[in-house]
Amino acid sequence: MRLQDRWNYLRRAGKISWDIVARGQYEFTYDLMPCHATHMPVRKRLNMLRTGANLIYRRTHAWGWPMHMHIELTNYCNLKCKVCPTGSGRLKRKPASIDVSLFERLLKEVGFYPLVIALWGWGEPLLHPQLADILRITQGLGVTTLVSTNGQNLNDEEVHRALINYPPTYLIVCLDGLTDETLSAFRVGAKLDNALSGVRRLAELKRQKGAQLPVLHLRYIVMKHNEHEVAKVPEFARRNGFDVATIRTLSIIDSPEDMHREFIPTDERWKAYGYKDGQRISRTDFICEKAFTFPAVFADGTVVACDQDCNAQQPLGRLTDGSSFKDIWWSKRAAEVRKTIRDNPDSFSFCRNCPFRDRPVKDCSVQYFDLRR
Repeated sequence: MRLQDRWNYLRRAGKISWDIVARGQYEFTYDLMPCHATHMPVRKRLNMLRTGANLIYRRTHAWGWPMHMHIELTNYCNLKCKVCPTGSGRLKRKPASIDVSLFERLLKEVGFYPLVIALWGWGEPLLHPQLADILRITQGLGVTTLVSTNGQNLNDEEVHRALINYPPTYLIVCLDGLTDETLSAFRVGAKLDNALSGVRRLAELKRQKGAQLPVLHLRYIVMKHNEHEVAKVPEFARRNGFDVATIRTLSIIDSPEDMHREFIPTDERWKAYGYKDGQRISRTDFICEKAFTFPAVFADGTVVACDQDCNAQQPLGRLTDGSSFKDIWWSKRAAEVRKTIRDNPDSFSFCRNCPFRDRPVKDCSVQYFDLRR
């Protein structure tokens, strides 16, 4: 959150609170994707007020349950993306997929509180061997669910059935090229047809069923080697059965700056950060929210304050040790990590290299296209 965003939030706090408490609804965007929370139970409304209030004060002892969560389904992948910790071999955690019983236990405890649950982490979520069971557990919670995929196994019939029978709200398909050559320059090993044939099949199954979900979302990250294709993305997405498309800028992650340099686009519109003399401009108006409202649960049950802590350098606890999420979220250890992130973030490498801190805007995506209109 930028400082200006914080003031805007405070100015709107009265109306937001009225909508939440009296009407039980909340409209918002998540990285430009429209999201709607309606018919919220009282406990969720009160939790939003408590957690939202603590975004002003950022007390280290959480005031409420998380409003957003990352849950990593797998931490292994079928591609070798060049700056990704998994694809580049810098992920030090053992390959794992989240246990279905652990996932169910977690959602029974916290599932009604978040606004958004993002079902991915540092791996390809559609490779989970029990994908249908995972998605089934998410149904009926009144939560916006997101699945982000590289699309390489979207032509699998079992994957189709899981996504149609138990649809997430958004299925985000990450394709950063309109040809195999541009796509694989970053997502090494990717093939367009694997993803596009699957998307077209899903679009047809949705039509047959008269279903609105999942919203089929093409996400295109602009980089130096593909920026010449950007103007063609909306029509390309429409032609291949997508419902929406977003243009996204490339985030840095917890890695050396030089790993990203070759991908920085030349057009200023598509640069995620400002640069001076070839160096990224550091900003001082960033206020971290994640540790206070947006934790991640990794595939092995480790809970971290932020998904950018990809190697779980600063774990809050582990669900596989018999702890509940509540035990971990309100623990002394969690308070200590939040205090460091709030007061001395440069102590942690994932904070020093935060993909949001130096952005001039809060969202990673910069353009949104609704192709259904």
